[in-house]
Amino acid sequence: MNRQMMQEILEKIKQHQKIVISRHWRPDGDAVGSTKGLQRILQLTFPEKQILLINEDYASYLSFLGTEECQIEEKDYSDALSIILDTATAKRVSNSLFTKAQEIIKIDHHIEVEQYGTLNWVEENCSSASQMIVMFYLSFRDQLKIDTTGATYLYTGMVTDSGRFKFNETDGETLRCAAAMLDLGVDIQTLYAHLYLTSMETLKFKSKVLGEFKLSPNGVAYTYVSLDLQKELGITNEDASLSVSFLETIKDSLIWLAFIECPDSTIRVRLRSRFVTINQVAEHFNGGGHAFASGATVHSTEEMQALVSQADQVLGEYKNTHEGWL
Repeated sequence: MNRQMMQEILEKIKQHQKIVISRHWRPDGDAVGSTKGLQRILQLTFPEKQILLINEDYASYLSFLGTEECQIEEKDYSDALSIILDTATAKRVSNSLFTKAQEIIKIDHHIEVEQYGTLNWVEENCSSASQMIVMFYLSFRDQLKIDTTGATYLYTGMVTDSGRFKFNETDGETLRCAAAMLDLGVDIQTLYAHLYLTSMETLKFKSKVLGEFKLSPNGVAYTYVSLDLQKELGITNEDASLSVSFLETIKDSLIWLAFIECPDSTIRVRLRSRFVTINQVAEHFNGGGHAFASGATVHSTEEMQALVSQADQVLGEYKNTHEGWL
């Protein structure tokens, strides 16, 4: 935990009257939770400041967390501090005007790829950006304020990005940060209902995926969800991305992939693994991320097969050189 960097970030926040907070395209629970959590902390602590949360896309399944602000004019960024969360590279920021800000702060927990901020606080071993914001709050709790609403945002980010605290980055500090948020009155029963209750459409979709997924020679499980199938089953593109989680409990399959056709003709890829480092595969296909959870983008059936083949090779090498995997 970089206490000195957190102190510098706090000082930058104190210096600016206008702060614009943003995150990555195609946001997940952590991207939304961390940005809304930080916004809430700063609004409560500095009511005299303008604290804006501005992005150019949103996730409908997280709409229960509330709305964001509309884009402001480019000239209004000239005196602003831009804080970007959960985003390793500038090209993935869901705010095309963030570079117009007077100063930029990057707060991220992904493997360091690019330093695009005036200050760059990166904790690669942290379970989530939301955990980083909790650590920031706890480090300066004598100066910062939070309430149940802010705690709910941050707990949402932590619980989703850690796979309900089962992913490899989860450690004692993760659980201590989660406990600190629960102590503030987070209603986990309602929250989990929003996050994990399943519609009939999703159940039918899961049945379809489990009935038709494929396995590579070394055991990479993968599925392709076309736009036609999404329309047929009445599911959104976001719902389709859940398909990667349907494959995670297959024994001997240490890597699982979901290829999701998008309206812009690209194919979004979600890569997940157990024991096997997978982010290097994603990096070869316009992506990246964590060792065991990454994302990528391909543009054709040929690129899909190339990605499966590369993942299969990685898995084969792992199985040949390791013991004890399930």
